[in-house]
Amino acid sequence: MRLVALADVAAMLGGVSRTRTTEIVRRPGFPEPVDTVGNGRMRIWDRDAVEAWIRENRPSQRDESE
Repeated sequence: MRLVALADVAAMLGGVSRTRTTEIVRRPGFPEPVDTVGNGRMRIWDRDAVEAWIRENRPSQRDESE
């Protein structure tokens, strides 16, 4: 399993702001974090699950360098 943090998710969405990314990851249907680190302050996600969500829900915001 490859893991990503919020900044990585922002990059995967084509460079949207961290603020906007925070709004997106809180929406129903976005993959749940697989864990939190740093006293529970940093969420981490399964990269494959995030990529699948982006393909299905935000294809125009995909990071084209993948």
